Amino acid sequence: MNKNVLVISTSLRNGGNSQALAKHFADGASKADNSVEMISLVDKTINFCRGCLACQKLQKCVIRDDSNEIVEKMKNADVICFATPIYYYEMSGQMKTLLDRANPLYASDYKFREVYFLSSAAEDEEDVDKKALNGLQGWIDCFEKAELKGTVFAGGVTDIGDIKEHGSLDSAFELGKRI
Repeated sequence: MNKNVLVISTSLRNGGNSQALAKHFADGASKADNSVEMISLVDKTINFCRGCLACQKLQKCVIRDDSNEIVEKMKNADVICFATPIYYYEMSGQMKTLLDRANPLYASDYKFREVYFLSSAAEDEEDVDKKALNGLQGWIDCFEKAELKGTVFAGGVTDIGDIKEHGSLDSAFELGKRI
């Protein structure tokens, strides 16, 4: 069965390492005959949530920026994959802001059931991505029909292109291919 897969690259560094992971995941998901759309947050305007909760009644946010379009795509995807650089052992601020702005999904009839997480960091120690994974899991826990299905972490990559010879690119491709 073909699935509608949405891959969201949350790094603002165009061509960065987490974006490379996202592209490889998307390529794998495409190879498995899924419908894949990749969104980069580069050049997107996503403002902070105001906590007004109007979205629970309106099914969309009252703030007019790029998040409403992205959140609508999230709602209609069968699979969502987030890719982020790890900053100070946590997900990027723009990823967290997008998750907060996805609050209209909570009261909606969302389609996504599978969530994937790809991350890269300069640090290479075990559990570098643990806090970021915990933050994403907290978001997923609010959607009882969804679950975290897989992760890929690329440690020891700092500069653009450092990931080229990293085995995580193959892992991301294979993870996408298994959808």
